[in-house]
Amino acid sequence: MTAEQTPVQTDAEGQSIGFVPSYVLGEWWTPAADAKGTDVLDASTDELVARVSSEGLDTAAVVNYARTVGRDNLGALTIHQRALHLKELAKYLTERKAELYAVSNKTGATKVDNFIDIDGGIGVLFTFASKGRRELPNSNVIIDGQPEVLSKDGSFVGEHIYTRIPGITVEINAFNFPVWGMLEKFAPAYIAGVPTIVKPATPTGYVTEAAVRMIVESGILPDGALQLISGSARDLLDYLDYRDLVAFTGSKSTADRLKAHENVAKNGVRFTAEADSLNAAILGPDATADTPEFSAFVRTVVQEIQAKAGQKCTAIRRVIVPAPLVDDVVKAVGERIAEKVKVGDPRTEGTTMGALASIDQLHDVRAAVDALVAGGGEIAVGSNDATDGEGAFMEPVVLRWDDNRAEALHSTEAFGPVTSVLGYDSLGEAVELAALGAGSLVATVCTNDHEVANELVLGISGHHGRVHMLNREDERTTTGHGSPMPHLVHGGPGRAGGGEELGGIRAVKHYMQRTAIQGSPNLLTAVTGVWHLGADQDRVGSEKYGGTPEGVNGAVHPFRKSLETLKLGDAFVSDLRKATLQEITDFANTTGDIFYAHTDPEAAEANPFFPGIVAHGYLLVSWAAGLFVAPGRSAVYLNYGMDSLRFVRPIGVDDSIRVELTAKKITPRESEDYGEVVWDALLLNQDDEVIANYDVLTLAGKREEQALGGE
Repeated sequence: MTAEQTPVQTDAEGQSIGFVPSYVLGEWWTPAADAKGTDVLDASTDELVARVSSEGLDTAAVVNYARTVGRDNLGALTIHQRALHLKELAKYLTERKAELYAVSNKTGATKVDNFIDIDGGIGVLFTFASKGRRELPNSNVIIDGQPEVLSKDGSFVGEHIYTRIPGITVEINAFNFPVWGMLEKFAPAYIAGVPTIVKPATPTGYVTEAAVRMIVESGILPDGALQLISGSARDLLDYLDYRDLVAFTGSKSTADRLKAHENVAKNGVRFTAEADSLNAAILGPDATADTPEFSAFVRTVVQEIQAKAGQKCTAIRRVIVPAPLVDDVVKAVGERIAEKVKVGDPRTEGTTMGALASIDQLHDVRAAVDALVAGGGEIAVGSNDATDGEGAFMEPVVLRWDDNRAEALHSTEAFGPVTSVLGYDSLGEAVELAALGAGSLVATVCTNDHEVANELVLGISGHHGRVHMLNREDERTTTGHGSPMPHLVHGGPGRAGGGEELGGIRAVKHYMQRTAIQGSPNLLTAVTGVWHLGADQDRVGSEKYGGTPEGVNGAVHPFRKSLETLKLGDAFVSDLRKATLQEITDFANTTGDIFYAHTDPEAAEANPFFPGIVAHGYLLVSWAAGLFVAPGRSAVYLNYGMDSLRFVRPIGVDDSIRVELTAKKITPRESEDYGEVVWDALLLNQDDEVIANYDVLTLAGKREEQALGGE
């Protein structure tokens, strides 16, 4: 429950309840003692928990602090350094999560609910920490796609890059996930190097404050990286411009109001929204009551009613089942609710579903159920009658509908433990019913029939951000209908807001600007930190092909260099090696690769792509390794793969190949004594025509003492 109150408030013991502080400008801030505030009550006991106000807060200064101190401090770090911060932070919060559980219990959240919110949020930190180091460079520029050669001689090249947006990000979060809602936005923004201002919802903002307090106490993040505004921030968008991004989670009506703000509508503030969602679960016609799919479906529906007391943007609001199975589904759902759901204070043993977040929220949900009944729904399980006593408790409600296209059914969201069951007569109708939600975050399709799955998923996917497929094969391993995973996109079209969050590295790029750059290979190399074909090289090797023999004038094979001395463009160029028929035949016999182009002269000559017998592509790659590898011990620890291998021309008998190997990308690991080196491998024939091109991936030592020559 929240309400405007007089300044001084006390708890049940008569102790004064202070304001939930904000963390801004590098310190904790609270309004004056006589400021007007909003009271927040324990969802289960109605006891006063917190007071919330931002009266007197200088919002413009908060934004400026993020733009200056925050951006400077984050810009001084690389992507990998920021990713390691997230890992450290995740470990720190894991050690203190029990404290967050205790605070969150006051919102009506059960142990399972807290696992979803708190452990889920920490899991997002771990995921982005890992992906940031494994999938992104240890720099602040991300290359998007392959270069485009824009001139015949290769002297003018184009490419796309991502760099962090020049402003800040503002999170405006909903009440239902006070920890996960903050961290799932903060993690990718931090990886990108963009400071965050968090504005949580008032009813549960004290949980967000507790999490931010722990983050501050950890000392891991640099100043200005994360700020918290507890209370109203109605003027926050007034200080934003085209450089900034607002990430909103909440109702569609609020999202629409924010989108209409002049700085969003006219002045270019980037705005992404995750809003209302009348999510569906569709049961396939094959999933009759005697199948594993039916049981899994019922479990999923009840789980989504119970988790967070149905206060999830991903909860199942419409249960779409074959018309002959409506009665079976309603009965099975009702029986499972009676068996598994016990409503009560989450601090009481045996409780499986807590209270709604506030009395105001309870009133809103009951009003929505009344609207659904007025619109043609019939309560088949539970009751919407008000209960006596303290707390915002509500039992689960399941409605059934004679008119499966009733307007209220597909437009009214009861944001609580409420769902509706409706029937369909054909798969086409099931798709139409799901689409009547006008855009949703997620839908479940439950079937073991592959053709049914294909028709339903392809039919509804354009209306949904995610489709969860459920059958007997994955019922025990699924992460569930309502759990957005950090690896996969979260968001949906239309009513669901049209935004997109998470999705692995895609989420990091939401906080970055993609820019097309054009110039010479040398200039592109300078900007991206990645060597481009045609850029300068420091060649060692064959004098015939522009190399300096190793040992002459201090020339060192690049494989012998540690990351301390290796530079982009360091290259080894080999002499030619001739391909003989005997070697090709031996390779075919030894490996078993007796494809006719390598073994049958007449068949090979008949092939329009070959001049006759040709060398195996993998034989050429093997020869290339023999040509470029430095003998003896070197700084290179191992080769762990190849990327983008393409064979352009064949090598026939008595043709020759040579290799040019160039240090293309150097990525030291922050917490190890080695790093990754990507080498551009270019294979050419005796006429200097390209035979193949690929990237060789190696690990190499960081320090010069690791670059040991000799035998």
